[in-house]
Amino acid sequence: MGEQVHNRLAMVRAERSVSRQRLAEAVGAHYQTIGYIERGQYNPSLDMALRISVFFELPVEALFSLEPFRPLTDEVYGHGRKATS
Repeated sequence: MGEQVHNRLAMVRAERSVSRQRLAEAVGAHYQTIGYIERGQYNPSLDMALRISVFFELPVEALFSLEPFRPLTDEVYGHGRKATS
């Protein structure tokens, strides 16, 4: 109990130009709750996490994880891969 749920919510919102207010209205939450979730100050319920994933049309595990997310560049380009000259 008390384990932090990590998320990429702020990044996905920014990529899609979605305000906290718009997301909150779409998923039935208060806009401040979205901010608390983004900052890791509040863990979303399973219901809320699923509603957010449906809104963004992404799998829930693309947005939320019990483990910290690796940097996106590592996921896209491979962990430990060095640039070549």
